[in-house]
Amino acid sequence: MVLEGNPEVGSPRTSDLRHPGSQGSCVLSSGEDAQPGEEPIKYGELIVLGCCEEGGEETEAQRGEVTGPRAHSCYNGCLASGDKGRRRSRLALSRRPHANGVKPDVMHHISTPLVSKALSNRGQHSISYTLSRSHSVIVEYTHDSDTDMFQIGRSTENMIDFVVTDTSPGGGAAEGPSAQSTISRYACRILCDRRPPYTARIYAAGFDASSNIFLGERAAKWRTPDGLMDGLTTNGVLVMHPAGGFSEDSAPGVWREISVCGNVYSLRDSRSAQQRGKLVENESNVLQDGSLIDLCGATLLWRTPAGLLRAPTLKQLEAQRQEANAARPQCPVGLSTLAFPSPARGRTAPDKQQPWVYVRCGHVHGYHGWGCRRERGPQERECPLCRLVGPYVPLWLGQEAGLCLDPGPPSHAFAPCGHVCSEKTARYWAQTPLPHGTHAFHAACPFCGAWLTGEHGCVRLIFQGPLD
Repeated sequence: MVLEGNPEVGSPRTSDLRHPGSQGSCVLSSGEDAQPGEEPIKYGELIVLGCCEEGGEETEAQRGEVTGPRAHSCYNGCLASGDKGRRRSRLALSRRPHANGVKPDVMHHISTPLVSKALSNRGQHSISYTLSRSHSVIVEYTHDSDTDMFQIGRSTENMIDFVVTDTSPGGGAAEGPSAQSTISRYACRILCDRRPPYTARIYAAGFDASSNIFLGERAAKWRTPDGLMDGLTTNGVLVMHPAGGFSEDSAPGVWREISVCGNVYSLRDSRSAQQRGKLVENESNVLQDGSLIDLCGATLLWRTPAGLLRAPTLKQLEAQRQEANAARPQCPVGLSTLAFPSPARGRTAPDKQQPWVYVRCGHVHGYHGWGCRRERGPQERECPLCRLVGPYVPLWLGQEAGLCLDPGPPSHAFAPCGHVCSEKTARYWAQTPLPHGTHAFHAACPFCGAWLTGEHGCVRLIFQGPLD
């Protein structure tokens, strides 16, 4: 192994990273692949948190005005312009017809002028670590017939399977030439075993159009105790595994950073600091049901096929909507019957029967134009039942079933956005801090991305039944 200070660094040196008996020696037989017309095996699904519709009118709370009901800009469960191609609100990862995974093969120590020549072979996947102006280490990767690779990032190039764009805090997409993205063009890659139990592992950074990952001189990188190389991307890839799985008994876990080689580290002092955190030896990069992946601008939720079987279906969500409407809740002041609108009608303006809520107390009313307290702020209104002053927003049922922990009734709403879900789902997300910026964390509504406010981040809804 050639070390940095060695005078022989100027000449290429090679180390073989392959080990006898590695699992890469196994090859899937053709009989194990999906037959024509047969559904391919699903590894899992990625769901983008906080997808919002662009271009719609804002609610009063978002505009800071108090006039009449307007259109709701947050469209949970779908991207603004619709799910198109590789840019969508969720992506199912399924076994490919032919394996495209890669694994480390050979490590070269070379002088920097030779790097461009070494990286010119587009058919060879490699990771380049620039240690100094005169020394680089290139790790070549070889085909792995046991894994499928999926790449995620901001780039729209063909090697990216899932195109992800920034979601601004409070909902919405960062757009326009002045909106500088913090998501890497080649943010991360996921490798899934083609054999049961179809384990999925996440790694920071993805291969570019030349099949390379390049860590420059300023990037955080180091030699591992066994003489190999590892590093971190500029803004990092953070992962959080929920304690107790993604179920009714779930609790938020601890955020960690994933390295280029898939090792787990504690967080850096700031998102782009050059000093890495401490190695967490008892944790791995294996994705679990409910794992969160933060790309510094967008957060993804990983759901396994088994976990999705426990999640409510769209039919169940629709049945809950109809059951809630069948109870004929009434506005306690206007005495009008309230009803949640059908998702099929889209998110235009709130319906005349739309339920509205005072997010501080949870009392549900129909829309009205009185009770304004402009001296307390443009969004503040006074509840006519309990006199608490706070935001007054329309209620919208959460439509992304994969974000729900259980199929419980829609009894709670996030504050201040008004998205409705079950109690356990609301309390879990209200307790889950999501990364924001270089070192901040905020709990946010998983349906629209709005930062949660108030003591609990959510409120129990108080409906009044019909008087008859």
